[in-house]
Amino acid sequence: MRIAFGMINHDKGEIRINGLPADLRSPRAAIKAGIGMVHQHFMLVPTMTVAENVELGGTGKYDERQSADRIRQLSDETGLTLDPLARVSSLSLAGQQRLEIIKALARHARILILDEPAAVLAPAESQELFTLIRRLVESGRSVVLITHKLQDAEQYADDVSVLRHGKLVLSQPVSEVTMESLAQSMLGSARMSARPLLQKAATQPRRTSGDPVIRLENVSVERISSPRDLHNIDLDVRAGEIVGIAALDGAAADLLRVIAGRCKPIAGKSTTPEKVGFVPEDRQHDALIGEFSIFENIALKDIGRRKGRMPWSDIRRDADALIKSFDIRAPTTRTTARTLSGGNQQKLVLARELSDNPVALIAENPTWGLDIQAMADIHARLRVAALNGCAVLFYSSDIEELVDLADRVLVIRNGGINEVERVAETIGNALLGSSPSSQIDS
Repeated sequence: MRIAFGMINHDKGEIRINGLPADLRSPRAAIKAGIGMVHQHFMLVPTMTVAENVELGGTGKYDERQSADRIRQLSDETGLTLDPLARVSSLSLAGQQRLEIIKALARHARILILDEPAAVLAPAESQELFTLIRRLVESGRSVVLITHKLQDAEQYADDVSVLRHGKLVLSQPVSEVTMESLAQSMLGSARMSARPLLQKAATQPRRTSGDPVIRLENVSVERISSPRDLHNIDLDVRAGEIVGIAALDGAAADLLRVIAGRCKPIAGKSTTPEKVGFVPEDRQHDALIGEFSIFENIALKDIGRRKGRMPWSDIRRDADALIKSFDIRAPTTRTTARTLSGGNQQKLVLARELSDNPVALIAENPTWGLDIQAMADIHARLRVAALNGCAVLFYSSDIEELVDLADRVLVIRNGGINEVERVAETIGNALLGSSPSSQIDS
């Protein structure tokens, strides 16, 4: 799709649009041809406003009022509501994704390429997004949806293609495929399917959880990336258990960063261990330095705490061991992080954070944008960490993942947090505030 958007020049073959050959040697050429692309990792300038980001790459004098009016018009037409004057740094990931779609539509895209568009959205938001996508298709546009969520392909696509190891291994109408045949095409095995892979770790024997190692008492958290402040939060996470958090529009981010020691609460008492691993949601911007090698990124562990000279030989040796142990697909530890696939980048981050056997691990959307094999690998690693006594607390925008992976599920809504039954429908209703009876007394 980067070739189709002019970001990479193809070596051979031909690109046709509406049956005619197209020369797409730059994104500008692709945009002129009516192609828009929303990347999995957003292409935005955080210090600029929504309107300024929409106008980047345009021509003529920038008119803030005119741009704001155009954004409001597109918001009204699509339901993708955004404040044109808000700074991108203040938007949640879901808000940034809405902005990327608005950017493409503002440039009159007739062919829209969406890379994992539902990865950061809650179920209700995902449904709204796919309703919008269907509306765009009905208006005469074409949409290419890149997704690792097989159920999204099955439910919303007209046709489906599967790429594996650089080859097209399946291309058929959705009506002619099943979840099992899609999974088999992706994994290259007739004996493997999606759901058993994700449930494999959940069937492993679990140890009984121990004493609380994370405890929040009457904690209040100031809004930074969340839509509102959180107040009077009480929370315990015990050694050896995995606790999942469901939340809408970035509402879990600030709470998790307080627990991970990245920021402080504005009130209440937070008790956390000294050794806490942290896996942020945006691995490319918050967890890795793309131009650094694998071993240099591993050296970032506990940055600021070390004193003296860097023990590079020891770090390279440890990096070699982690690559083998976590099955990170890279030629050497000198490989730069940006050249790794999303799944291998995530395994690198997780390997680094688990390398010193932390007492607790905090993870934000740990399988965002990963294929089903990489998801199963990450789940298995988190299970092993819990079996070894680590307290695991994670947020996920995927309700099915919460059901599969967590021992307990908490829902953040209206500035508070409540435990609910580990049932997909119950979690979804609690997120939307339509099922107060689903709460579990703590």
